[in-house]
Amino acid sequence: MKELQSILFGVALREVVGAIQLSVNDIQIDSRKVTPGCVFVAIRGVHADGHEFIETAIEKGAAVIVCEELPGLTMPRTTYLVVENTQEAVAIMAHQFYDEPSTKMKLVGVTGTNGKTTVATLLFKLFTELGYTCGLISTVENHIGKTIVPATHTTPDAIALNALLSQMVKAGCSHVFMEVSSHAIHQHRITGLHFVGGAFTNITHDHLDYHQTFEAYLAVKKAFFDQLSSDAFALSNLDDKNGANMLLDTKAKKLTYALHAPANYKGKILENQLSGLVMLVNDVEVHCRLIGTFNAYNFLAVYGVAMQLGVQSQSVLTILSALTGAEGRFDYIISATNIIGIVDYAHTPDALENVLGTIAKLRKGGEDVITVVGCGGDRDKTKRPIMAQVACDLSTRVLLTSDNPRSEDPNEIIKDMEQGLTSSAKRKYINIVDRRAAIKAAVSFAKPGDIILIAGKGHEKYQDIKGVKHDFDDKEILKNLFNELEK
Repeated sequence: MKELQSILFGVALREVVGAIQLSVNDIQIDSRKVTPGCVFVAIRGVHADGHEFIETAIEKGAAVIVCEELPGLTMPRTTYLVVENTQEAVAIMAHQFYDEPSTKMKLVGVTGTNGKTTVATLLFKLFTELGYTCGLISTVENHIGKTIVPATHTTPDAIALNALLSQMVKAGCSHVFMEVSSHAIHQHRITGLHFVGGAFTNITHDHLDYHQTFEAYLAVKKAFFDQLSSDAFALSNLDDKNGANMLLDTKAKKLTYALHAPANYKGKILENQLSGLVMLVNDVEVHCRLIGTFNAYNFLAVYGVAMQLGVQSQSVLTILSALTGAEGRFDYIISATNIIGIVDYAHTPDALENVLGTIAKLRKGGEDVITVVGCGGDRDKTKRPIMAQVACDLSTRVLLTSDNPRSEDPNEIIKDMEQGLTSSAKRKYINIVDRRAAIKAAVSFAKPGDIILIAGKGHEKYQDIKGVKHDFDDKEILKNLFNELEK
Protein backbone atom coordinates (compact mmCIF):
# COMPACT_ATOMS: atom_id res chain seq x y z
CA MET A 1 0.00 0.00 0.00
CA LYS A 2 1.10 3.55 -0.70
CA GLU A 3 -0.18 6.85 0.57
CA LEU A 4 -1.86 8.64 -2.35
CA GLN A 5 -0.24 11.95 -1.47
CA SER A 6 3.23 10.40 -1.61
CA ILE A 7 2.82 9.22 -5.20
CA LEU A 8 1.42 12.57 -6.34
CA PHE A 9 4.68 14.42 -5.70
CA GLY A 10 5.53 16.27 -8.90
CA VAL A 11 2.06 15.89 -10.45
CA ALA A 12 0.37 19.21 -11.33
CA LEU A 13 -3.24 18.88 -10.17
CA ARG A 14 -5.83 21.14 -11.77
CA GLU A 15 -8.73 20.00 -9.60
CA VAL A 16 -9.33 17.60 -6.72
CA VAL A 17 -12.72 16.11 -5.93
CA GLY A 18 -12.84 13.89 -2.85
CA ALA A 19 -10.30 12.87 -0.22
CA ILE A 20 -6.58 12.43 -0.90
CA GLN A 21 -5.69 11.21 2.61
CA LEU A 22 -5.99 7.55 1.67
CA SER A 23 -3.89 4.54 0.76
CA VAL A 24 -3.87 2.84 -2.63
CA ASN A 25 -2.59 -0.60 -3.60
CA ASP A 26 -2.01 -0.34 -7.36
CA ILE A 27 -2.06 1.88 -10.46
CA GLN A 28 -3.72 0.81 -13.71
CA ILE A 29 -4.40 2.30 -17.15
CA ASP A 30 -6.39 -0.76 -18.30
CA SER A 31 -9.86 -0.91 -16.73
CA ARG A 32 -9.85 -4.72 -17.14
CA LYS A 33 -6.99 -4.95 -14.64
CA VAL A 34 -8.54 -2.71 -11.98
CA THR A 35 -8.79 -4.16 -8.47
CA PRO A 36 -10.46 -2.71 -5.34
CA GLY A 37 -8.47 0.15 -3.82
CA CYS A 38 -6.39 1.03 -6.87
CA VAL A 39 -5.80 4.16 -8.94
CA PHE A 40 -7.23 4.17 -12.47
CA VAL A 41 -5.64 6.64 -14.88
CA ALA A 42 -7.70 7.49 -17.96
CA ILE A 43 -5.34 7.69 -20.94
CA ARG A 44 -6.34 9.06 -24.33
CA GLY A 45 -4.68 6.48 -26.58
CA VAL A 46 -4.42 6.01 -30.33
CA HIS A 47 -7.20 3.41 -30.41
CA ALA A 48 -9.22 4.07 -27.25
CA ASP A 49 -9.96 6.78 -24.69
CA GLY A 50 -9.65 5.66 -21.08
CA HIS A 51 -12.21 8.30 -20.05
CA GLU A 52 -14.87 6.04 -21.58
CA PHE A 53 -13.99 3.32 -19.05
CA ILE A 54 -14.06 5.38 -15.85
CA GLU A 55 -17.47 4.00 -14.85
CA THR A 56 -16.25 0.42 -15.41
CA ALA A 57 -13.15 1.09 -13.29
CA ILE A 58 -15.27 2.42 -10.43
CA GLU A 59 -17.60 -0.59 -10.62
CA LYS A 60 -14.50 -2.81 -10.23
CA GLY A 61 -13.43 -0.93 -7.12
CA ALA A 62 -11.10 1.87 -8.23
CA ALA A 63 -10.67 4.26 -5.32
CA VAL A 64 -9.05 7.07 -7.30
CA ILE A 65 -9.64 8.30 -10.86
CA VAL A 66 -7.01 10.42 -12.61
CA CYS A 67 -8.45 12.14 -15.65
CA GLU A 68 -8.16 15.16 -17.93
CA GLU A 69 -11.82 16.07 -17.53
CA LEU A 70 -14.39 15.12 -14.90
CA PRO A 71 -17.15 12.73 -15.94
CA GLY A 72 -20.69 14.15 -15.97
CA LEU A 73 -21.57 12.19 -12.85
CA THR A 74 -19.11 11.75 -9.99
CA MET A 75 -19.42 9.11 -7.28
CA PRO A 76 -19.34 10.28 -3.62
CA ARG A 77 -16.84 7.65 -2.34
CA THR A 78 -14.43 8.08 -5.26
CA THR A 79 -11.55 10.57 -5.45
CA TYR A 80 -11.11 12.38 -8.78
CA LEU A 81 -7.83 14.07 -9.71
CA VAL A 82 -7.92 16.27 -12.80
CA VAL A 83 -4.61 16.88 -14.58
CA GLU A 84 -3.52 18.48 -17.84
CA ASN A 85 -1.96 15.29 -19.27
CA THR A 86 -2.73 11.85 -17.84
CA GLN A 87 0.14 10.20 -19.77
CA GLU A 88 2.60 12.46 -18.00
CA ALA A 89 0.85 12.08 -14.64
CA VAL A 90 0.82 8.27 -14.69
CA ALA A 91 4.54 8.16 -15.46
CA ILE A 92 5.38 10.37 -12.48
CA MET A 93 3.01 8.46 -10.21
CA ALA A 94 4.34 5.05 -11.31
CA HIS A 95 7.91 6.15 -10.59
CA GLN A 96 6.88 7.20 -7.08
CA PHE A 97 4.72 4.11 -6.51
CA TYR A 98 7.67 1.81 -7.27
CA ASP A 99 10.03 3.83 -5.02
CA GLU A 100 11.90 5.66 -7.81
CA PRO A 101 13.75 2.59 -9.15
CA SER A 102 15.71 4.52 -11.80
CA THR A 103 17.54 6.47 -9.08
CA LYS A 104 18.95 3.23 -7.65
CA MET A 105 20.84 2.18 -10.78
CA LYS A 106 22.77 3.58 -13.72
CA LEU A 107 20.09 3.84 -16.41
CA VAL A 108 21.25 4.59 -19.97
CA GLY A 109 18.80 5.29 -22.80
CA VAL A 110 19.56 4.60 -26.46
CA THR A 111 17.43 6.35 -29.08
CA GLY A 112 17.46 6.77 -32.86
CA THR A 113 15.83 5.13 -35.87
CA ASN A 114 18.27 2.28 -36.46
CA GLY A 115 20.80 0.60 -34.17
CA LYS A 116 19.02 0.98 -30.83
CA THR A 117 18.67 -2.75 -30.23
CA THR A 118 22.25 -3.56 -31.19
CA VAL A 119 23.74 -0.78 -29.04
CA ALA A 120 21.60 -1.59 -25.98
CA THR A 121 22.25 -5.34 -26.35
CA LEU A 122 26.01 -4.90 -26.76
CA LEU A 123 26.11 -2.66 -23.69
CA PHE A 124 24.22 -5.29 -21.70
CA LYS A 125 26.59 -8.04 -22.86
CA LEU A 126 29.67 -5.89 -22.25
CA PHE A 127 28.80 -4.90 -18.69
CA THR A 128 27.67 -8.43 -17.88
CA GLU A 129 31.08 -9.67 -19.03
CA LEU A 130 32.67 -7.00 -16.82
CA GLY A 131 31.00 -8.68 -13.84
CA TYR A 132 28.00 -6.41 -13.25
CA THR A 133 24.42 -7.59 -12.81
CA CYS A 134 22.59 -5.76 -15.59
CA GLY A 135 19.16 -5.14 -17.02
CA LEU A 136 18.17 -4.80 -20.68
CA ILE A 137 14.96 -3.31 -22.08
CA SER A 138 14.80 -3.86 -25.84
CA THR A 139 12.67 -4.70 -28.85
CA VAL A 140 13.90 -8.30 -28.89
CA GLU A 141 13.68 -9.21 -25.19
CA ASN A 142 14.14 -7.83 -21.70
CA HIS A 143 16.73 -9.20 -19.28
CA ILE A 144 16.87 -9.04 -15.50
CA GLY A 145 20.36 -10.35 -14.96
CA LYS A 146 20.26 -13.87 -16.43
CA THR A 147 16.46 -14.02 -16.49
CA ILE A 148 14.78 -13.32 -19.83
CA VAL A 149 11.44 -11.49 -19.85
CA PRO A 150 9.58 -11.39 -23.20
CA ALA A 151 9.27 -7.93 -24.76
CA THR A 152 5.90 -6.73 -26.08
CA HIS A 153 6.93 -3.16 -26.99
CA THR A 154 10.24 -1.43 -27.69
CA THR A 155 9.55 0.60 -24.54
CA PRO A 156 6.82 -0.67 -22.13
CA ASP A 157 4.08 1.63 -20.81
CA ALA A 158 5.03 3.77 -17.81
CA ILE A 159 3.55 1.43 -15.20
CA ALA A 160 5.03 -1.75 -16.69
CA LEU A 161 8.35 0.03 -17.19
CA ASN A 162 8.66 1.17 -13.58
CA ALA A 163 7.53 -2.27 -12.36
CA LEU A 164 10.24 -3.85 -14.51
CA LEU A 165 12.88 -1.42 -13.24
CA SER A 166 11.76 -2.21 -9.68
CA GLN A 167 12.29 -5.92 -10.34
CA MET A 168 15.76 -5.09 -11.64
CA VAL A 169 16.58 -3.19 -8.45
CA LYS A 170 15.45 -6.15 -6.35
CA ALA A 171 17.60 -8.47 -8.49
CA GLY A 172 20.66 -6.31 -7.78
CA CYS A 173 21.05 -4.71 -11.22
CA SER A 174 23.57 -1.90 -11.09
CA HIS A 175 23.32 -0.95 -14.79
CA VAL A 176 20.29 -0.95 -17.10
CA PHE A 177 20.42 -0.31 -20.84
CA MET A 178 17.18 0.69 -22.47
CA GLU A 179 15.93 1.33 -25.97
CA VAL A 180 13.96 4.57 -25.98
CA SER A 181 11.45 4.74 -28.83
CA SER A 182 9.92 7.93 -30.21
CA HIS A 183 6.49 6.69 -29.15
CA ALA A 184 7.75 6.26 -25.58
CA ILE A 185 9.11 9.81 -25.49
CA HIS A 186 5.99 11.36 -27.01
CA GLN A 187 3.63 9.36 -24.79
CA HIS A 188 5.61 10.25 -21.62
CA ARG A 189 6.39 6.59 -20.82
CA ILE A 190 9.89 7.63 -19.67
CA THR A 191 8.85 10.85 -17.91
CA GLY A 192 10.17 11.00 -14.36
CA LEU A 193 12.97 8.48 -14.91
CA HIS A 194 16.52 9.41 -13.98
CA PHE A 195 18.96 8.64 -16.79
CA VAL A 196 22.71 8.84 -16.17
CA GLY A 197 23.17 9.16 -19.91
CA GLY A 198 21.72 8.85 -23.38
CA ALA A 199 23.06 7.87 -26.80
CA PHE A 200 21.77 8.86 -30.25
CA THR A 201 22.39 6.51 -33.19
CA ASN A 202 20.81 8.18 -36.24
CA ILE A 203 17.48 9.40 -37.54
CA THR A 204 15.88 8.50 -40.85
CA HIS A 205 12.46 8.09 -42.43
CA ASP A 206 10.20 6.12 -40.05
CA HIS A 207 7.04 6.28 -37.94
CA LEU A 208 5.52 9.12 -39.98
CA ASP A 209 2.16 7.34 -39.65
CA TYR A 210 2.33 8.40 -35.99
CA HIS A 211 4.35 11.62 -36.01
CA GLN A 212 2.97 12.88 -39.36
CA THR A 213 6.09 14.88 -40.30
CA PHE A 214 9.81 14.21 -40.13
CA GLU A 215 10.25 17.50 -38.23
CA ALA A 216 7.88 16.28 -35.52
CA TYR A 217 9.69 12.93 -35.34
CA LEU A 218 13.02 14.75 -35.04
CA ALA A 219 11.69 17.04 -32.30
CA VAL A 220 10.49 14.07 -30.24
CA LYS A 221 13.89 12.35 -30.43
CA LYS A 222 15.60 15.60 -29.45
CA ALA A 223 13.24 15.97 -26.48
CA PHE A 224 14.89 12.97 -24.83
CA PHE A 225 18.24 14.79 -24.70
CA ASP A 226 16.62 18.10 -23.75
CA GLN A 227 15.27 16.38 -20.61
CA LEU A 228 18.60 14.95 -19.42
CA SER A 229 19.98 16.51 -16.24
CA SER A 230 23.29 18.34 -15.87
CA ASP A 231 24.88 15.33 -14.14
CA ALA A 232 24.14 13.05 -17.13
CA PHE A 233 25.96 12.61 -20.45
CA ALA A 234 24.57 12.93 -23.98
CA LEU A 235 26.44 11.03 -26.72
CA SER A 236 25.56 11.71 -30.35
CA ASN A 237 26.56 10.44 -33.80
CA LEU A 238 28.14 13.48 -35.39
CA ASP A 239 28.16 11.92 -38.88
CA ASP A 240 24.36 11.96 -38.88
CA LYS A 241 23.19 15.30 -40.27
CA ASN A 242 20.96 15.77 -37.23
CA GLY A 243 23.49 14.49 -34.71
CA ALA A 244 24.70 17.93 -33.62
CA ASN A 245 21.11 19.15 -33.34
CA MET A 246 20.38 16.52 -30.69
CA LEU A 247 22.87 18.17 -28.34
CA LEU A 248 21.86 21.81 -28.86
CA ASP A 249 19.68 22.34 -25.78
CA THR A 250 20.71 19.56 -23.44
CA LYS A 251 22.06 20.37 -19.98
CA ALA A 252 24.01 17.08 -20.03
CA LYS A 253 27.71 16.69 -20.81
CA LYS A 254 27.97 16.79 -24.62
CA LEU A 255 29.94 14.03 -26.33
CA THR A 256 30.23 12.80 -29.91
CA TYR A 257 31.35 9.81 -31.97
CA ALA A 258 31.99 9.57 -35.70
CA LEU A 259 33.82 7.82 -38.53
CA HIS A 260 34.30 11.00 -40.58
CA ALA A 261 33.80 14.13 -38.46
CA PRO A 262 36.14 15.15 -35.62
CA ALA A 263 34.68 13.62 -32.45
CA ASN A 264 35.42 12.53 -28.90
CA TYR A 265 35.27 8.90 -29.99
CA LYS A 266 36.71 8.54 -33.47
CA GLY A 267 36.67 5.42 -35.59
CA LYS A 268 38.13 4.36 -38.91
CA ILE A 269 37.29 1.18 -40.81
CA LEU A 270 40.38 -0.69 -42.00
CA GLU A 271 38.67 -3.91 -43.14
CA ASN A 272 35.01 -4.84 -43.61
CA GLN A 273 34.48 -8.54 -44.33
CA LEU A 274 32.03 -11.33 -43.56
CA SER A 275 34.38 -12.36 -40.76
CA GLY A 276 33.95 -8.93 -39.13
CA LEU A 277 35.38 -5.44 -38.91
CA VAL A 278 38.91 -4.23 -38.32
CA MET A 279 38.80 -0.68 -36.98
CA LEU A 280 40.85 2.04 -35.42
CA VAL A 281 39.07 3.33 -32.32
CA ASN A 282 40.77 6.45 -31.00
CA ASP A 283 43.92 5.23 -32.80
CA VAL A 284 43.80 1.74 -31.27
CA GLU A 285 43.36 -1.15 -33.73
CA VAL A 286 40.59 -3.57 -32.82
CA HIS A 287 39.04 -6.61 -34.54
CA CYS A 288 35.35 -7.32 -33.91
CA ARG A 289 32.75 -9.83 -35.07
CA LEU A 290 30.27 -7.15 -36.12
CA ILE A 291 29.84 -6.59 -39.86
CA GLY A 292 29.22 -3.41 -41.85
CA THR A 293 29.64 0.34 -41.58
CA PHE A 294 26.39 0.70 -39.61
CA ASN A 295 27.85 -1.64 -36.99
CA ALA A 296 31.05 0.42 -36.85
CA TYR A 297 28.84 3.28 -35.63
CA ASN A 298 27.11 0.98 -33.15
CA PHE A 299 30.53 -0.13 -31.86
CA LEU A 300 31.60 3.49 -31.32
CA ALA A 301 28.36 4.31 -29.50
CA VAL A 302 28.90 1.39 -27.12
CA TYR A 303 32.54 2.34 -26.60
CA GLY A 304 31.60 5.95 -25.83
CA VAL A 305 28.93 4.99 -23.30
CA ALA A 306 31.25 2.52 -21.58
CA MET A 307 33.97 5.15 -21.28
CA GLN A 308 31.50 7.56 -19.70
CA LEU A 309 30.52 4.87 -17.22
CA GLY A 310 34.11 4.63 -16.07
CA VAL A 311 35.38 1.48 -17.77
CA GLN A 312 38.99 1.35 -18.95
CA SER A 313 39.43 1.61 -22.71
CA GLN A 314 41.44 -1.62 -23.09
CA SER A 315 38.87 -3.64 -21.15
CA VAL A 316 36.06 -2.31 -23.35
CA LEU A 317 37.87 -3.04 -26.61
CA THR A 318 38.99 -6.50 -25.52
CA ILE A 319 35.49 -7.65 -24.55
CA LEU A 320 33.70 -5.93 -27.44
CA SER A 321 35.98 -7.59 -29.97
CA ALA A 322 34.49 -11.00 -29.06
CA LEU A 323 30.80 -10.04 -28.85
CA THR A 324 28.09 -10.60 -31.43
CA GLY A 325 25.18 -8.21 -31.92
CA ALA A 326 21.45 -8.67 -31.33
CA GLU A 327 19.42 -11.50 -32.81
CA GLY A 328 18.01 -10.72 -36.24
CA ARG A 329 20.51 -7.95 -36.96
CA PHE A 330 22.69 -9.02 -39.93
CA ASP A 331 22.20 -12.58 -38.70
CA TYR A 332 23.73 -14.87 -41.31
CA ILE A 333 24.01 -18.58 -42.08
CA ILE A 334 25.82 -20.33 -44.91
CA SER A 335 24.44 -23.41 -46.65
CA ALA A 336 26.47 -26.51 -47.47
CA THR A 337 26.30 -25.36 -51.09
CA ASN A 338 27.86 -22.00 -50.07
CA ILE A 339 24.76 -19.84 -50.39
CA ILE A 340 24.86 -17.02 -47.83
CA GLY A 341 21.57 -16.20 -46.12
CA ILE A 342 21.18 -13.01 -44.10
CA VAL A 343 18.19 -12.20 -41.87
CA ASP A 344 17.89 -8.56 -40.83
CA TYR A 345 15.28 -6.40 -39.10
CA ALA A 346 15.75 -3.63 -41.70
CA HIS A 347 12.27 -2.14 -42.06
CA THR A 348 13.10 1.43 -43.07
CA PRO A 349 14.55 2.65 -46.37
CA ASP A 350 17.79 3.76 -44.71
CA ALA A 351 18.26 0.50 -42.78
CA LEU A 352 17.63 -1.54 -45.95
CA GLU A 353 20.10 0.61 -47.88
CA ASN A 354 22.71 0.15 -45.12
CA VAL A 355 22.35 -3.63 -45.12
CA LEU A 356 22.41 -3.93 -48.90
CA GLY A 357 25.34 -1.51 -49.06
CA THR A 358 27.23 -3.71 -46.62
CA ILE A 359 26.42 -6.79 -48.71
CA ALA A 360 27.74 -5.00 -51.81
CA LYS A 361 31.07 -4.46 -50.06
CA LEU A 362 31.23 -8.13 -49.07
CA ARG A 363 30.73 -9.37 -52.60
CA LYS A 364 33.87 -10.70 -54.21
CA GLY A 365 32.73 -10.89 -57.81
CA GLY A 366 29.60 -11.74 -59.74
CA GLU A 367 27.47 -13.15 -56.94
CA ASP A 368 23.77 -12.37 -57.17
CA VAL A 369 22.03 -10.54 -54.32
CA ILE A 370 18.46 -11.80 -53.91
CA THR A 371 16.29 -9.72 -51.56
CA VAL A 372 13.01 -10.79 -49.95
CA VAL A 373 11.24 -7.76 -48.51
CA GLY A 374 7.81 -6.48 -47.52
CA CYS A 375 6.33 -3.65 -45.47
CA GLY A 376 4.24 -3.80 -42.32
CA GLY A 377 0.53 -3.05 -42.37
CA ASP A 378 -1.05 -0.23 -40.33
CA ARG A 379 2.26 1.61 -40.41
CA ASP A 380 3.85 4.50 -42.35
CA LYS A 381 2.69 4.02 -45.97
CA THR A 382 4.99 6.66 -47.42
CA LYS A 383 8.06 4.46 -46.99
CA ARG A 384 6.62 1.54 -48.98
CA PRO A 385 7.53 2.71 -52.52
CA ILE A 386 10.95 3.87 -51.29
CA MET A 387 11.70 0.46 -49.72
CA ALA A 388 10.86 -1.33 -52.97
CA GLN A 389 13.03 0.98 -55.08
CA VAL A 390 15.98 0.71 -52.67
CA ALA A 391 15.72 -3.08 -52.80
CA CYS A 392 15.70 -3.10 -56.61
CA ASP A 393 18.51 -0.54 -56.89
CA LEU A 394 20.87 -2.62 -54.75
CA SER A 395 19.82 -6.20 -55.56
CA THR A 396 20.10 -8.50 -58.55
CA ARG A 397 16.61 -9.87 -57.94
CA VAL A 398 13.83 -8.84 -55.55
CA LEU A 399 10.82 -10.73 -54.20
CA LEU A 400 8.17 -8.40 -52.82
CA THR A 401 6.16 -10.23 -50.19
CA SER A 402 4.11 -9.94 -47.02
CA ASP A 403 5.66 -8.71 -43.76
CA ASN A 404 3.22 -8.24 -40.84
CA PRO A 405 0.12 -7.16 -42.78
CA ARG A 406 -1.88 -6.70 -39.55
CA SER A 407 -5.36 -5.44 -40.54
CA GLU A 408 -4.41 -4.58 -44.14
CA ASP A 409 -4.62 -6.71 -47.27
CA PRO A 410 -1.02 -7.77 -48.08
CA ASN A 411 -1.75 -7.50 -51.80
CA GLU A 412 -2.60 -3.81 -51.35
CA ILE A 413 0.61 -3.23 -49.36
CA ILE A 414 2.65 -4.73 -52.21
CA LYS A 415 0.76 -2.53 -54.69
CA ASP A 416 1.88 0.49 -52.64
CA MET A 417 5.46 -0.76 -52.83
CA GLU A 418 5.24 -1.25 -56.60
CA GLN A 419 4.28 2.41 -57.05
CA GLY A 420 7.89 3.41 -56.35
CA LEU A 421 9.49 1.24 -59.03
CA THR A 422 11.11 2.65 -62.13
CA SER A 423 10.76 0.78 -65.42
CA SER A 424 14.23 -0.77 -65.00
CA ALA A 425 13.44 -1.81 -61.41
CA LYS A 426 10.26 -3.54 -62.53
CA ARG A 427 12.35 -5.97 -64.55
CA LYS A 428 14.11 -7.11 -61.36
CA TYR A 429 11.24 -8.12 -59.13
CA ILE A 430 8.46 -10.63 -58.75
CA ASN A 431 5.50 -10.57 -56.40
CA ILE A 432 4.95 -13.55 -54.07
CA VAL A 433 2.52 -12.62 -51.30
CA ASP A 434 3.11 -15.73 -49.17
CA ARG A 435 6.32 -14.99 -47.26
CA ARG A 436 7.31 -18.63 -46.80
CA ALA A 437 6.87 -19.24 -50.53
CA ALA A 438 8.91 -16.11 -51.30
CA ILE A 439 11.81 -17.31 -49.14
CA LYS A 440 11.62 -20.74 -50.76
CA ALA A 441 11.69 -19.13 -54.21
CA ALA A 442 14.73 -17.04 -53.25
CA VAL A 443 16.61 -20.19 -52.22
CA SER A 444 15.64 -21.93 -55.47
CA PHE A 445 16.97 -18.97 -57.49
CA ALA A 446 20.30 -18.88 -55.65
CA LYS A 447 23.44 -20.57 -56.90
CA PRO A 448 26.62 -21.25 -54.88
CA GLY A 449 28.17 -17.97 -53.70
CA ASP A 450 24.96 -15.95 -54.00
CA ILE A 451 23.62 -13.87 -51.11
CA ILE A 452 19.99 -13.94 -49.96
CA LEU A 453 18.72 -11.10 -47.76
CA ILE A 454 15.44 -11.62 -45.91
CA ALA A 455 14.56 -8.18 -44.59
CA GLY A 456 12.00 -6.63 -42.28
CA LYS A 457 11.21 -9.08 -39.47
CA GLY A 458 14.59 -10.03 -38.06
CA HIS A 459 14.19 -11.53 -34.58
CA GLU A 460 10.40 -11.81 -34.75
CA LYS A 461 8.97 -15.30 -34.33
CA TYR A 462 5.51 -14.53 -35.67
CA GLN A 463 3.56 -13.02 -38.55
CA ASP A 464 0.71 -10.69 -37.53
CA ILE A 465 -2.31 -11.29 -39.78
CA LYS A 466 -5.74 -9.83 -38.93
CA GLY A 467 -4.89 -9.59 -35.24
CA VAL A 468 -3.60 -13.16 -34.97
CA LYS A 469 0.11 -13.87 -34.48
CA HIS A 470 1.04 -16.98 -36.44
CA ASP A 471 4.31 -18.81 -35.77
CA PHE A 472 6.85 -17.58 -38.32
CA ASP A 473 10.64 -17.37 -38.04
CA ASP A 474 12.58 -16.16 -41.09
CA LYS A 475 15.86 -17.66 -39.91
CA GLU A 476 14.36 -21.04 -39.00
CA ILE A 477 12.61 -21.27 -42.36
CA LEU A 478 15.85 -20.38 -44.14
CA LYS A 479 17.80 -23.00 -42.13
CA ASN A 480 15.28 -25.70 -43.03
CA LEU A 481 15.42 -24.81 -46.72
CA PHE A 482 19.23 -24.86 -46.64
CA ASN A 483 19.12 -28.29 -44.98
CA GLU A 484 16.88 -29.56 -47.76
CA LEU A 485 19.54 -28.51 -50.30
CA GLU A 486 21.91 -31.03 -48.70
CA LYS A 487 19.54 -33.97 -49.21
